[in-house]
Parts: sequence; structure tokens; C-alpha cells
Amino acid sequence: MNELSESGFTIFQIVCLRVISATVILILFLAITNSRLLQINLEDSLYFIGTGIFSIVFFNWCYFTAIREVSLSIAVILLYTGPAFVVVLSRFFFREPLTARKIGALILTLLGCTLAIKVIPIGSKHISWYGIIVGLGAGFGYALYSIFGKYALRTYHPLTVITYTFVFASIVMLPTIGMTITAEQLSSAYIWLNILGLGFFPTALAYFLYTMGLSMIESGRASIAATIEPVVATLLGVCMFQEVLTYFQIFGILLVLAAVVLIQFKKKRLRA
Repeated sequence: MNELSESGFTIFQIVCLRVISATVILILFLAITNSRLLQINLEDSLYFIGTGIFSIVFFNWCYFTAIREVSLSIAVILLYTGPAFVVVLSRFFFREPLTARKIGALILTLLGCTLAIKVIPIGSKHISWYGIIVGLGAGFGYALYSIFGKYALRTYHPLTVITYTFVFASIVMLPTIGMTITAEQLSSAYIWLNILGLGFFPTALAYFLYTMGLSMIESGRASIAATIEPVVATLLGVCMFQEVLTYFQIFGILLVLAAVVLIQFKKKRLRA
């Protein structure tokens, strides 16, 4: 992603390229390996409008607007309110229990993410309320993938779900990116390699693994487990860019890991 940014692409352009390249990769893969997974009923498009447009497109717009209005670190934390939205929405839509264990794990993940990306300790800054609201919108949009995706998984394979998620997201994003990217920006093979890598590893593969998990466990538990992402990003920064962890970050990482472990345990029923 840094390579694309240094080549003159804006953040939103990179997101569009990421989604569109993932769409092409997934369609080609299914067309070659199992074309039946590309078949959907027209009325089920509502699921993929939900995952693709209401979630992917909406949360990305909110997220990058929040970055502009507040800061990257605060926008990330607001994005990771998503699991809280998932837990609450899943209580209403799927009757998933709202347990003390889930609430505790949510508190641990939010605090842990806040520490891991250095929001705490925070200096005295003026924070835009519009930025806060839009940032919370990013978290809500992020959560909608788990809700619409859970419904879609009742009928379709995880590969079908993520493919059509990105198809519908691309339909909305493609006209925007077509007006802003020049042929010169796409003239390098190195750029295309970066685009394909971004479309496959952190997009198609990551969403496939998450959607597989979503098909096996409760939405709330899956979304809380996924908050290990900023921990991985922080640790990659240490390994690849020689970044130095603060005591706050180390404590935050431990909190997130504790929450992920905590949420995997189920309360055992006592035998009569």
C-alpha cells in the first residue's frame, strides 16, 4: 500500500483498486474452479447490496472522512467500535445472547486497540464532532458485513458471499475511480503487482477467512476475534520497520489477546 501511495495514488483510489482487483481475482478463480458458486438468485442480491454497498463502500467513505476530520488513530478506534455494533445487532437479528463475557471482551478490545495504536495517552486536542459521528458510522458500516453476511451464509458458500460483496462494491466504486486514475499511473508492471497483491492477501483472502469463521461461530464472537488485526499491524511494524513498542502498546496488545481468548470460551452447562 505504501508503494501505491508513493506512486501518487490517493487513499480512496487505493481502496477502489483493492476492491476491484479482489473482484477480478475471485471471479476468475471461481470461473476456473467451480463456476456453480457464481450462481445466485436475483432476489438474494439484497444480501450483497448490504455487504458490498452498505458495508464496504459506506464504511470506507466514513472511515476516510473521519481520518480527514479527526486523525488516523482516532478514526481507527472508532472503526473498531464495529464489534460492539455487531454484538448488539446480533442480539436482535439472530437472538445471540448478550453475555457478560462478550461485554467484558468488548471493553478489553476497545481499550487494548486504543493503547496499541497510541491513542492513549492522548494530548489535549480539539476533536470534530462531525468526525466522531462519521467515525462511528464507519464502525456501524463495518459491522453490517457480519449481519448481512450471516444471512447470506444461510444460502451461499463463503466464496460466493465475498465474491458478490466485492462485485456490488465495485459497481459503485468503479465509476469514481475511472474519473480519477490516469493510464500513466497504471503503466508499470510493479504497480500492477502491488495492486494484485493488495487485492489478494489483505482483501480476498482475509475476507474469505473471516467469512469462513462467520459461518461457524456467532457473529459477535467472530467480530471480536477479528480485532486482533491492529495488534498484528503493530507487530508487523516492529518486525518490518523496526518500530519500538511503548509499555502502553504492549499492555494494549495483551488486552486484545486476552479478549480474543476470553471470547472463545463458552459457559459449560452443568449436568442435572
